[in-house]
Amino acid sequence: MFSKILIANRGEIAVRVIRACKEMGISTVAVFSEADREALHVCLADESVCIGPAPVKDSYLNCTAILSAAIATGAEAIHPGYGLLSENAKFAELCAQCHIAFIGPPAEVISKMGDKDMARKIMQAAGVPVIPGSAMVTDAAQAAQEAERIGYPLLIKARSGGGGRGIRMVNCTEEFEQAFRLASSEAQTAFGDGAVYLEKYLFPAKHIEMQILCDHQGKVVVLGERECSVQRKHQKLIEESPCALLSEKTREEMARAAEQAARAAHYVNAGTIEFLLDRDQNFYFMEMNTRIQVEHPVTEMVTGIDLVKWQIRIAAGVPISFDQKDVQVEGCAIECRINAENPALNFRPSSGKITLLHTPGGPWVRFDTALYQDYMVPPFYDSLIGKLIVHAQTREEAIRKMKAALCELVVEGVDHNADLYRNLLCEPDFQSGNYDTGFLEKLEKAGKVSKQTF
Repeated sequence: MFSKILIANRGEIAVRVIRACKEMGISTVAVFSEADREALHVCLADESVCIGPAPVKDSYLNCTAILSAAIATGAEAIHPGYGLLSENAKFAELCAQCHIAFIGPPAEVISKMGDKDMARKIMQAAGVPVIPGSAMVTDAAQAAQEAERIGYPLLIKARSGGGGRGIRMVNCTEEFEQAFRLASSEAQTAFGDGAVYLEKYLFPAKHIEMQILCDHQGKVVVLGERECSVQRKHQKLIEESPCALLSEKTREEMARAAEQAARAAHYVNAGTIEFLLDRDQNFYFMEMNTRIQVEHPVTEMVTGIDLVKWQIRIAAGVPISFDQKDVQVEGCAIECRINAENPALNFRPSSGKITLLHTPGGPWVRFDTALYQDYMVPPFYDSLIGKLIVHAQTREEAIRKMKAALCELVVEGVDHNADLYRNLLCEPDFQSGNYDTGFLEKLEKAGKVSKQTF
């Protein structure tokens, strides 16, 4: 087992990893930008190293500075968290060259799964259902021909990256050329790769993902599904497990497909296979996330399995100590992402000093955050400031518990979106589980939620 791990991230996920390390008796090294000098993860770690100024390109994406910090402090492994360098194949390869363990899959797996075109081909060859679409397209004329073959509506999607960037929906031929240019340009700016592919737009559909753990000895364990259909601009807002409307037959088939996908990719460590599910319970592979997910606590709550600890164990060569039959999903868990943003002002990001903070408590209520009283939320980074997660024996009870927890949450000094969730949880479609990826947009257009909420 490792004796010292460097956490190459910030915010709540850095705090989460440090806590897991402390429980395992592992020393920790935090890296931080000048803007994060007073951040909680810096205070909690055993050692800390400043790696540059506030901009992420000069600090949290600075591979040389991070690796130098790891070598200087004697860290044996690096945990990348999510976002930032977590799915950067070059960084994973640099870690290997420096004889530092990367807590995640091998660089070649990150590279293959990060190339959405290649990932589709691997899944098709493995017999995993894939959304109808095209291979990579390089110019507008070729892409337009493929679009006519696939049929509208469709999505233009970046080959690289994620987070909802480099994606455009197209309803007809007249819209295609401009959408193609915009998607390609955005992908080039965000990921340094302007290549895109086309995918049939499935609607209505649910966004369902399967959590997997894979060790170096070849064992693959599927830890159940999470529903992530409440989204805004392809960004998840609420996640829950299990999915209320997934049939047991489809659940088993989807789990088998997730295992097939993991084996086809030669996957190691924690990962997520993402699917779209249509009204007829047909499901299709979308992509594979080669890292820990923001919403991983949902799975931890229903299975009792600490995913971060298992990431660390697997990276150290420890075999998974349980079998598929040992995985039991009990009750229901729901997560709401608390973001420092103002929904009434088109989700404008917010920053400033936390003047009052009260976090919810009680049985099976969890708030993962890096906030503390008088902390200055910086304007330079992602707006996520916390994740509120609850667990109960039934979904109805979990929804009530989440409403109560949201009412108890107090964060003053920055705008945040807790009021939005209180409204969404009251919607009949959410309460019945009969919602899809167009849920939020539908509510806004119908005026069912106050405009002040949006």
